[in-house]
Amino acid sequence: MVPRGEPLEGFSLLETLETRIEELESQLAFQEDALEQFNAIVTRQQGQIDDLTVQVKYLRDQLLEAASGLQDVQSDPAQEKPPHY
Repeated sequence: MVPRGEPLEGFSLLETLETRIEELESQLAFQEDALEQFNAIVTRQQGQIDDLTVQVKYLRDQLLEAASGLQDVQSDPAQEKPPHY
């Protein structure tokens, strides 16, 4: 990394500034690439979250239906077997 302020020994101020700009451009390119990768990960994870949300809702609905059906069966005396069976 090029220090700020004074030109490098043997280089003019312009050459030093050009070197610093090139380093900054390189860092920017790296950060842009990292940002694109992170964006792809977040997009994929959001899709997974959406899929899991749908599955949880389906399972919740199924559980509520099963619980409701179980209550109906238990509360209907005609459905119960006599104790001697």
